[in-house]
Amino acid sequence: MRPWTLAAALGIGLVAGCMAAGPPAPAQAPPPGASTARAGRTHVPLVLDRADLRLGTTVQFARIPSGNELYELHQISGLAHVLLTLPSWPGSFAELQPLQQTPPESDLIVLLPGYPPTREAADAWNLLEVRARLVLVVEGPPASVAAIADLNAMRSLERVIVDTDSPSRSGFERLQRPLSFRMVRD
Repeated sequence: MRPWTLAAALGIGLVAGCMAAGPPAPAQAPPPGASTARAGRTHVPLVLDRADLRLGTTVQFARIPSGNELYELHQISGLAHVLLTLPSWPGSFAELQPLQQTPPESDLIVLLPGYPPTREAADAWNLLEVRARLVLVVEGPPASVAAIADLNAMRSLERVIVDTDSPSRSGFERLQRPLSFRMVRD
């Protein structure tokens, strides 16, 4: 009988404690000037890789970081990924050169929008001497077969993702990389 008494007393105490706390405070907007570093992170890509079982940190940039910024990443223990979500394609290898400072124990994952604007932009990634994984997000098949040939020549291209409402391999028959389709529903 004693366990029941103890459980009843605990239950009554829990209810009384919750009632004494009062209703929760209403949600409030952050004060003006507060840090918004975490704002907008709902639209940030999340890297999930079944084969990657290590415990590590991902650092993300929305631009190509400077050599100094990449050098500072050497101080982060357990750095697994450096993720770049670029708004446009870099035009030449000179723009990519700071990426040579990427810590060797991490991999560089780059999300690029659309197709390479020039062959030079596509070839620039082949000159990079780091472990890079490129993912292209496009809105449909390319305008020419030459664009597919440029993609096939990119050593670090890992995948092409097509934003579409009607998935179809049409126009991608010669692509020699994995192809995925993304349908966004609101």
